[in-house]
Amino acid sequence: MPEIQLGMHTIRSHGVRVARIHMHDWLILMLLVIIDAVLNVIEPFHRFVGEGMMTDLRYPLKSNTIPFWAVPIIAILLPLAVILIYYFIRKDVYDFHHAILGLLFSVLITAVITDAIKDGVGRPRPDFFWRCFPDGKGVFDPVTGDVRCTGNPGVIKEGHKSFPSGHTSWSFAGLVYLAWYISGKVRVFDRRGHVAKLCLVFLPLLMAAMIAVSRVDDYWHHWQDVFAGALIGTVVASFCYLQFFPPPYDIDGWGPHAYFQMLAESRNGAQPNSVNNESQHVQSAELQAVSLYIPPQHDGETRGNNSWDSSPMLGASQNARTH
Repeated sequence: MPEIQLGMHTIRSHGVRVARIHMHDWLILMLLVIIDAVLNVIEPFHRFVGEGMMTDLRYPLKSNTIPFWAVPIIAILLPLAVILIYYFIRKDVYDFHHAILGLLFSVLITAVITDAIKDGVGRPRPDFFWRCFPDGKGVFDPVTGDVRCTGNPGVIKEGHKSFPSGHTSWSFAGLVYLAWYISGKVRVFDRRGHVAKLCLVFLPLLMAAMIAVSRVDDYWHHWQDVFAGALIGTVVASFCYLQFFPPPYDIDGWGPHAYFQMLAESRNGAQPNSVNNESQHVQSAELQAVSLYIPPQHDGETRGNNSWDSSPMLGASQNARTH
């Protein structure tokens, strides 16, 4: 297990260097923001909705228990606050930078996947009837039987974005990532049996689950939408965390890969000098052994010549003595 160096790699001393190394990652994050913005602007697919399908789409139109503006606070700012607190304790810019980078990748990749599927599937929400016909009078095409909505276009557009749940996927992307992060920092899998550590890990998971339940209670989503959103957020968060950190059950699960790589490089940088010193000592010892070696003379010239043929260094010293 590598040694822990507290307070040696801060934002002031190493922040710019670490950010430059991952400049391309930050550019990709900006690209993901642009892609997600475009996906929210374009019109989703309008799936065929016949009069007989309205039976499951007549749930009342309600406001959100968890408003849209609260989702980034829960999914991003809350984990960011925990990461910031840990930085003030540990003063490790590698952990701080990579934790934030992984969190943003988790949320933004999830957002792009979720919104792309929303636009492609175009599933009506459970309250679609009242979005399409706010006056309660259904109008359908006499030939195709498809709906002819008379409501607000923006409300109708949002009504075609049921699958998967964005609230749920965002929440699970941020809070599952936070659960991974906490489990590594408290070393929840240290085999000491501290159940209190598990409670800390399950707390953000419970919060994400309750947000998912609220989407069904508000009749904004079917249960399949919520399940798919939770699955997307969980998978993406897990991949993004393990991209930057070892698994929590690993002996080095408390720190990012980059920190241990930095320690290994710093140790390897000190090794060449020690290796050169050792090699110099070995060479001097060999030369001393050569200078002290005196071959036997009573066995004849032929045997002596053979002994020099077997060692070039000894042969050179013998020739020097002869001439």
